[in-house]
Amino acid sequence: MNEAVSVVHLDRLQLTLAPKSWAFATERRAEINAWFATLQREKPALWNGRVLLLHDHAMADGVFRGHYLETDYASFAAWRAWGRPPAAIRDCFGAAAIIAADGAFLLGIMGPHTANAGRIYFPCGTPDRDDIVGDCVDLDFSVRRELKEETGLDATEFTAEPGWTAVIDTSLIAHIKVLHSREDADALRARVLAYLARERQPELADLRIVRSPSDFDPAMPRFVTAFLAHRFAMR
Repeated sequence: MNEAVSVVHLDRLQLTLAPKSWAFATERRAEINAWFATLQREKPALWNGRVLLLHDHAMADGVFRGHYLETDYASFAAWRAWGRPPAAIRDCFGAAAIIAADGAFLLGIMGPHTANAGRIYFPCGTPDRDDIVGDCVDLDFSVRRELKEETGLDATEFTAEPGWTAVIDTSLIAHIKVLHSREDADALRARVLAYLARERQPELADLRIVRSPSDFDPAMPRFVTAFLAHRFAMR
């Protein structure tokens, strides 16, 4: 039976880098390397860079506090592909939920060369070293960076809602920043498609407009549909 997904409002994130070894990556190194080598032959654009995974967290009084470790992308991707077995970490990232002036949400459809080809979700990405400021992991910066890279849109043109919406789905925690636009969904989609057409190898293949739960798609992860259902229920 699937566990329930929770959706909660947070006032603030307090996230830091607290390095430690990840037993899953160490103990299954040979298996991970062999699996990732096969994946790279199928998708040569994949790069085994460094990513950050949450290994400890707590929520109290509207504040989410947590600590990240650093590991290689191959280990993270293998853990995810192998069904996210218990491994003392959580996939914790920031995402940008764009609400157009007409109330619709914009989601990206991942390109065929990406690890999540065909999946439909908000602009987002696993935190990496670029998101570290001092010893802090800055998901606000991560969201702005991913939004710009994936869509060409600048976060400064939107009005951000205060705080974050956290969607907690077992080993996945998505911290969603809600961004309001003055443009309607069709105009925003047209702008993003023009940006994608100029890119040599864009991350997104297309944009999906979601106006109600009737637009939900099996290619949308549970954290996306849980967030959207929560927002539509508020109207």
